[in-house]
Amino acid sequence: MAPKGILIPIGGNEDKGLELREDFRLEFVEDSILSHVVREAGGPDANIVIIPTASSIPEEVSANYLRAFEQLGCRNLKVLNIRNRMHSTTAATISALESADCVMFSGGDQSKIAKFIGGTKAHEILKKRYQNERIVIAGTSAGAMAMSKEMVAGGSSQESLYKGAVHMRIGLGLIEGLIIDTHFIRRGRFGRLAEAVAIHPTLLGLGLAEDTGIIIENGNHFRVIGSGMVILFDPSHLSHNSHRVLPEGTPISLGNLSVHILANNDEFMINDRRVMISPLEAGYI
Repeated sequence: MAPKGILIPIGGNEDKGLELREDFRLEFVEDSILSHVVREAGGPDANIVIIPTASSIPEEVSANYLRAFEQLGCRNLKVLNIRNRMHSTTAATISALESADCVMFSGGDQSKIAKFIGGTKAHEILKKRYQNERIVIAGTSAGAMAMSKEMVAGGSSQESLYKGAVHMRIGLGLIEGLIIDTHFIRRGRFGRLAEAVAIHPTLLGLGLAEDTGIIIENGNHFRVIGSGMVILFDPSHLSHNSHRVLPEGTPISLGNLSVHILANNDEFMINDRRVMISPLEAGYI
């Protein structure tokens, strides 16, 4: 059965309406990624729960999101500062997640999300509600990467495309068909994601630029939002993949790896790997 919930992974550094710079950013209230999050959650009256578990500065990060959502008219806001597995089982955490219309995971270290939330009561509630209800689960940077089952846990961009440079672990498993990487253009993570799909050649690699995200419905269809690009690696038709046979530290090679570059309003069907490019006159919405 297709999930009824909505996933919104974001590439990091999304516009929070706190800066004066204009460069390629969208109008905050109408078109920003967070405005899409609020609309998908039901509007300004939605109950929004912010989870800064991945962050090393959770108070500062939470304050920024509170201000950003308040600028969008939201008032029903709560912060769950989950810092260990016990926090994922408290009555306050359970109550907040059971009543949330939207859960927003911050950036930071995605392994903290897997470590402190994965396999707990909080995780169980999120998975159950995502499957059966129209809850929105959004995440930026680490919060986006943790959504997948096979999660990039780390790895140097400079050393990528050498076998062993990418570290993988199990994420929250909300979506199983994707491996998600973020800050993709600015941090040069092409090689990192390429090795990830070499390790898991049945999965799509999704590279999200900053201030860019996708809205995933039914666990299959997604639409691009934001001011940057989405890079998709499709290994469905690989003619060569040297990852399995080479020793650690050796450069890997991939043949016939398909790459799609998508931008705002473009769409994609995950299950049948189908691209739908938005007409130029559609503009930003």
